[in-house]
Amino acid sequence: MDKQTEQVLQKEQPGGEYAIEMIGITKRFPGIVANDNITLRLKKGEIHALLGENGAGKSTLMSVLFGLYQPEEGIIKKNGEVVKINNPNDANDLGIGMVHQHFKLVEIFSVLDNIILGVEPNTAGFLRKKEARKKVLELSEKYGLKIEPDAKISDITVGMQQRTEILKMLYRDNEILIFDEPTAVLTPQEIDELMQIMRNLAAEGKSILFISHKLNEILAVADSCSVLRKGKYIGTVNVKDTTKEELSRMMVGRDVEFVVPKKDAEPKETVLKAENISVASKLHHNLAVKDVSFEVHAGEIVCIAGIDGNGQTELVYGITGLEPLESGKLSMLTGKGEKLTDITNMSIRKRSVNGMSHIPEDRHKHGLVLDYSLEYNFILQTYFNTEFTSPAGFLKKGAIRKYADRLIDEYDVRSGQGAITIARSMSGGNQQKAIVAREIDKAPRLLVAVQPTRGLDVGAIEAIHKRIIAHRDAGNAVLLISLELEEVMNLSDRILVMYEGEIVGELDPKQTTVQELGLYMAGAKRNTGKEAN
Repeated sequence: MDKQTEQVLQKEQPGGEYAIEMIGITKRFPGIVANDNITLRLKKGEIHALLGENGAGKSTLMSVLFGLYQPEEGIIKKNGEVVKINNPNDANDLGIGMVHQHFKLVEIFSVLDNIILGVEPNTAGFLRKKEARKKVLELSEKYGLKIEPDAKISDITVGMQQRTEILKMLYRDNEILIFDEPTAVLTPQEIDELMQIMRNLAAEGKSILFISHKLNEILAVADSCSVLRKGKYIGTVNVKDTTKEELSRMMVGRDVEFVVPKKDAEPKETVLKAENISVASKLHHNLAVKDVSFEVHAGEIVCIAGIDGNGQTELVYGITGLEPLESGKLSMLTGKGEKLTDITNMSIRKRSVNGMSHIPEDRHKHGLVLDYSLEYNFILQTYFNTEFTSPAGFLKKGAIRKYADRLIDEYDVRSGQGAITIARSMSGGNQQKAIVAREIDKAPRLLVAVQPTRGLDVGAIEAIHKRIIAHRDAGNAVLLISLELEEVMNLSDRILVMYEGEIVGELDPKQTTVQELGLYMAGAKRNTGKEAN
């Protein structure tokens, strides 16, 4: 134990006011100190938020608490007693559960099997699955976490995967709950429900550590908030005594624009035309997208809004080529051409080469090769260009490095070893920034952006929003799919609302309200015209 930690411990008062104390924690990775002598205390029955920029060390600190990492310095105390957490099993034995930012689920297993994995009820080696199902469904009902217990993880939405992770933790009756960016993939309605769930859990005596970049959520649900910046502890504040602006300054070190200014759209030629397209569902025999038609023009940002699971994911899969269309026709203005080209049966690579970029919903499954370096992830769709490959077929490593260094600098992608950093080792927010950099830098005629600011801090959101608006202003088309109502209202020029696989309304963000948008999203209201009244 280092001297600094011993000095801190000597000042500690005995007793059990704190459920968890992390004292003098230091964790290093190659080229970076992720946690630099951080002390964090969680009171019993408290919701304690952990706030910081992407790569500030929040997830690393929680991974230390959960036993995924071992710190080089510092100690952990539970209820006033020093404990050693060598692995997640030790954490679970101590009543510590964690909902990870990137889900730890077995894709070929069912939702139910994932929830009970490792703690399956059995008698003499025989699995009592009926009993497990009953408990899971009771928890699902009690906390409003809607799931399909027999669905495979590989077939369900990201939102349902999130709910599965939360139920997995609740199933184990943990008393200390770590939520790592739990709302990043949830709809506004689901977020409100989760906030209430967290309040109820705290009222029941659970102690909660809540990692979030969303200042409104922290102000709404947390009792106190600790801020990290570049691996260092900045301070802890009582949430009721602070403001959004103060928290953002502590986190980023400067003032942040929460609403990025933009001029009115000037729509021009049609860049994407969808005509009566339908896409099948993986979850059931019905269509996930039903006879949908719309256009996206150059010089505008069109947003598809809706509650998660209403066909947005499948619509994007159909547009980008990840899934075939059941019926209908897709056309796109390709390259520098003047006419729309039928891309209905075009390969993903050809769509990319002809001017389509895609920021995917699931950055791990569709956005990155996690065991590749950052520089190789930047050229996944362009490595064959003469800029990066010689006529003899050899990669131009100098050109690739130079390109990667430029994107890292322009998009503030933070990593321990720069361009050679393995993507898997980066924070989720910086992985997201890398994908956004790659897709926007291609200067596509059509940018399909799905949850582009998922998991990003307010400073990064501000920067990405400016990039998307600049891309629109350069005469390109943007199709935005977002569950964030603030993002929908602030970034969109037109809003198309999806409900049960259909477009039920077209709204003008200047002439509508969040409340009206919510009615369309819930299916309580619809229009088929172009007016937004």
